[in-house]
Amino acid sequence: MTVASMTGFARAEGSVGDLRWVWEIKSVNGRSLDVRCRLPTGFDAFDPVVRAAVAERCKRGNVSAALTVTRVTGSAGQIRINRELLDQLLGLAQELRGQTEVAPPRLDGLLAVKGVVELVDEEETEEVRAAHEDALRAGLAEALDALGVMRLQEGARLAKLALGHLDDIERLHAAAAATAAAQPENLKARLKAQVEALLDASPALPPDRLAQEAALLAAKSDVREELDRLAAHVAAARALLAAGGPIGRKLDFLCQEFNREANTLCSKSSDVELTRIGLDLKAAIEQLREQVQNIE
Repeated sequence: MTVASMTGFARAEGSVGDLRWVWEIKSVNGRSLDVRCRLPTGFDAFDPVVRAAVAERCKRGNVSAALTVTRVTGSAGQIRINRELLDQLLGLAQELRGQTEVAPPRLDGLLAVKGVVELVDEEETEEVRAAHEDALRAGLAEALDALGVMRLQEGARLAKLALGHLDDIERLHAAAAATAAAQPENLKARLKAQVEALLDASPALPPDRLAQEAALLAAKSDVREELDRLAAHVAAARALLAAGGPIGRKLDFLCQEFNREANTLCSKSSDVELTRIGLDLKAAIEQLREQVQNIE
């Protein structure tokens, strides 16, 4: 599997008989999959078709699908009022009139309600209607396939950038591990000096309190656990990018873990060089997170 982006745009158009159609589909970032359809009057039946087709191809992102239909020859169709729906709206308006102070609905407002005005072609046969539907379904599939190609192309670029940021994080991890503040011998010497200072404190600390203070000093000075977890997170991120598929949420969670370790590293650091590396590490992690936000 490959990595896909959540952003893309595709357009497909064609004609069948006297019907000309255009599908335009675009997708942007989103926490989950959200599909929005904009269909012309008389084509509302395609709403579930579009949603099912998008869900089959996309796992995350805000996807907008718009269909434009025009008649290229012959009659443009006839306007028909859905009187049953209009009567229901009028009855509801009459029922609510005494309960609210809102002005009664105007005719133009009622006619603007979706489904009240219908465009029909009384001469259209079942065969023609079926041919139109088949063409529109094929066009939808064509547009979604093109969208998928664009999302994969953008995903490949994002994966390359993410791997580059992981290289930076690994380089900074190695630099942090090589600093004097992270070396066991230096940690031991610093802890010994701090314990001796506690022993010379007046009044002298009791043995159990001294043991507690020594343990706290050791925990505050040792950053090796944070460095080990950073290395594990880098390996996990690389494995996800190699596996591909809908990995965006998992990578986003790893970025949160990266940040947690970098923050702890900076808070524990009593060394100027290690602090500088920690700040550079946070900047590299933020750059990685910005790219991850676009991955499906």
